[in-house]
Amino acid sequence: MRLALLAVPLVFFALFFAYPVAAIIGRGLRDGGAWQLGPAAEVLSDPGIRKVLWFTLWQAAASTALTLALALPGAYVFARLDFPGKRLLHAAVTVPFVLPTVVAGAAFLALLGRGGLLEDLWGIRLDTTVWAILLAHVFFNYAVVVRTVGGLWAQLDPRQEEAARVLGANPAAAWRRVTLPALAPAVASAALMVFLFTFTSFGVVQILGGPRYATLEVEIYRQTAQLLDLPTAAVLTLLQFAAVGALLLLHARTVRRAETSLRLVDAGSAAHRPRGAAQWSLLAGVLLSIALLLLLPLAVLVERSLSGPDGYGFAYYRALTNTDSGTFVVAPWEAIGHSLAYGAVATLIALTVGGLAAAALTRRAGRFTRGFDALLMLPLGTSAVTVGFGFLIALDEPPLDLRSSWILVPLAQALVGVPFVVRVLLPVLRAVDDRLREAAAVLGASPLRVWREVDLPLVRRAALVAAGFAFAVSLGEFGATVFIARADTPTLPVAVARLLGRAGELNYGQAMALSTILMLVCAATLLVLERLRPGRTGEL
Repeated sequence: MRLALLAVPLVFFALFFAYPVAAIIGRGLRDGGAWQLGPAAEVLSDPGIRKVLWFTLWQAAASTALTLALALPGAYVFARLDFPGKRLLHAAVTVPFVLPTVVAGAAFLALLGRGGLLEDLWGIRLDTTVWAILLAHVFFNYAVVVRTVGGLWAQLDPRQEEAARVLGANPAAAWRRVTLPALAPAVASAALMVFLFTFTSFGVVQILGGPRYATLEVEIYRQTAQLLDLPTAAVLTLLQFAAVGALLLLHARTVRRAETSLRLVDAGSAAHRPRGAAQWSLLAGVLLSIALLLLLPLAVLVERSLSGPDGYGFAYYRALTNTDSGTFVVAPWEAIGHSLAYGAVATLIALTVGGLAAAALTRRAGRFTRGFDALLMLPLGTSAVTVGFGFLIALDEPPLDLRSSWILVPLAQALVGVPFVVRVLLPVLRAVDDRLREAAAVLGASPLRVWREVDLPLVRRAALVAAGFAFAVSLGEFGATVFIARADTPTLPVAVARLLGRAGELNYGQAMALSTILMLVCAATLLVLERLRPGRTGEL
């Protein structure tokens, strides 16, 4: 039964992930049928490449440390304190995570860049600087820490810490000896995921970094799309693949540690109104940091989209209906319809593949199951640029001659959506009591009917949440789509990137307008998900 469920996910990942990545690596490192290892030594000894590797490592470490420092207090506030508007704010905090990285880059460009709000008001401009990149990464990954750590923190029994204080420990010692060890696996898991996302950062660094700063992912794009140096791109892809694999192995170990027995209570039962000056001050500080780091960039994005040459209005939005700028073959507004259609198809694919994979992984097994679980996460860390270019190279011959087909874009988007579907559905499916399935089987129900009558009613809401996450991240996929989206059917992130890459006030304003539309779609999706989300819906 498990092998039957795994068949579709295995075929999907073999054809649309492993095959394209292997094809682009083989094209770069094979010459006349023989593997050439010489380029690897040349690439790794190049001073420019070493500079890129160093920047990739240290900015990821700095982004992770800064995100933890700013988001852990927020995790405590959402886990332990109760205040008006908490549910709405919790959804708002998650919006940046599902926003396309292009939109996040555009938001900080509008806030910190040339002609941005800070320059207009105080003459401060931080574009092409490390601080802009680090703050954008905090903006993007704040929700990872709040959801991962805060979700566990809300379920820890507060009576354990209270018992330590009764025995004479002061509040700091009780937290350090009781709560921190219990939270450590969740903190480590969140830190590894933030490091993974920032290590492979593309859209944010592409927009904010300028010519001075590049991560490994940006350099792979430059070597592939601009210099056509496939050997160098292949070496960098393998290097990133090895680093991502190591990070995912560490993440899997921390997740298993987090699943060890802890004394948990219902989420929210330990939350209370702030008590004392310290908790009120902490709540105020967290709300201020959320306003400045998460909400202000989004508000500035909206403001810049409305700030036209003749004052505030919808001039840039109206300009989306024409093609006079010459940037697109079609009017920019058509990218909205293309993105929604591609996103819907990608969501259907991701839900099918991810749902089957989650069902197969429901019962804990040996190394094969854990290995396949890690494999499902690889698309989140593997170079999306390599996948996109691999699609063009590998999927160009029968029976997989898809290079001119519209389905390429949803397939690339679904690769990113599947891990989110699995991460949402898997814990819920594992929580279903096996005795219910066994009782249905004893009464004569077939495996399909057992799934329909037992599993499906219990996971229906989780499946809707998984579909929503898959839809949101599919809308924002950029690294692969930038290669395979056709000129007459651009997606929203590709359209935004093209507009930002061209000079002129009109192009900039249209980019802000499209980014605002994409932000509003993602925000609306997240608000719906927050209302659907049951008490425990996966790891997100």
